[in-house]
Amino acid sequence: MPDWNDLSSESRYHRLLPVLIAGLATIGPFSIDTYLPSFPDIAADLGVAEVVVQQTLTAYLIPFAFMMLFHGALSDACGRRPVILIGIGCYALASVGCALAPNMHVLLVCRALQGLVAGAGTSISRALVRDAYHGVEAQRMMSRVMLIFAIAPAIAPVIGGWLQTAFGWRSNFWFLAAFGGLLFVTCLRYLPETHPPHARQPFSPRPLLQAYRHVGFSARFLLLACVSGFVFGGFFIYVLAAPAFIYRHLGLDAHSFAWLFVSGVIGMMGGAYLSGRLAGKISPHATVRLGFAVMFAGAVYNNLFHLFFAPQLPWSVLHQVIYATGMSLAFPSLTLMLLDLFPRNRGMAASLQSCLQSLITAFIAAIAAPLFSGTAATLALGAILFTLAGLILWLAYITLPKVEVQP
Repeated sequence: MPDWNDLSSESRYHRLLPVLIAGLATIGPFSIDTYLPSFPDIAADLGVAEVVVQQTLTAYLIPFAFMMLFHGALSDACGRRPVILIGIGCYALASVGCALAPNMHVLLVCRALQGLVAGAGTSISRALVRDAYHGVEAQRMMSRVMLIFAIAPAIAPVIGGWLQTAFGWRSNFWFLAAFGGLLFVTCLRYLPETHPPHARQPFSPRPLLQAYRHVGFSARFLLLACVSGFVFGGFFIYVLAAPAFIYRHLGLDAHSFAWLFVSGVIGMMGGAYLSGRLAGKISPHATVRLGFAVMFAGAVYNNLFHLFFAPQLPWSVLHQVIYATGMSLAFPSLTLMLLDLFPRNRGMAASLQSCLQSLITAFIAAIAAPLFSGTAATLALGAILFTLAGLILWLAYITLPKVEVQP
């Protein structure tokens, strides 16, 4: 097993760690985005309405959010590596179940099982960064991870569209099973343990509840976590409404999802690159402010364009480039600020952050995306409302008195 102490700059584990962390973080985007082009085919094959297929997103996201409460705490107690390996292995098996589902009921159950275990990689990957890196280097590393992570939302629906056209909707879940299996083997061989035994916290009811109360009832934590969730919602509402946006509003086919997703990825990669370059040159708070300015520029443009013009390429997806740039510029600083509130419980803090973000995403999938996706103009309105909510919470956060960081 790789040694957690062997993380010097010359170590192969040091060099591979950003790739492994990004791979773990991409489980979420692949699980959500890959099968989006298959919604009509799933509905036709299983004999249900497309609005029912939309609920497979909710079936995944709610268990995903619930188990986030435990993945981080388990990793704080048992180490990051075993929790990640067990989660990824179970994820691959649940994906096989989705591929073999004979009806919608089984598909919903298997999607829920995917959600229960997928969070192990998504939430703990953030704690891995903070375990292994500090200060400016941590922000740079988080930015590098986001550069790699940004590719997933672009290629997932493109791969899904190709698989859908060539082999049908079930091939998307076979792809997820293969991805999970490959990630399991790679982590088994190369993932180091970054949380040593002497730093672990007990996983027992009383201290666990005390730690959850300490973290979960922190006003600073809740505000930062919700800022991240609502800011992400302003971007992700387009991901969850992609079938309506691509098929209905733009009148395109399954091969055209790349227009929307590649636009977002270009912005995410640009923002992550800028965040890394600005690390150590301007403060994290200034980086977040700059991110909000860029996000609002994209959101305002999007609303004005669709207020006066019909949806059309490339103008209807340009806002995703701008918005994602600002989002990725702000995210590394927001995440590190949140994790630094609780150095002894980073896994738990990362889990609770992911839980809140997933609950917001589940709300978007179940209510906001169907509600706002009627027209391109209402979808733009929904996105800017989430961004505005994030800004209000950020302003509330910066007005709080400063407190000492937990030792």
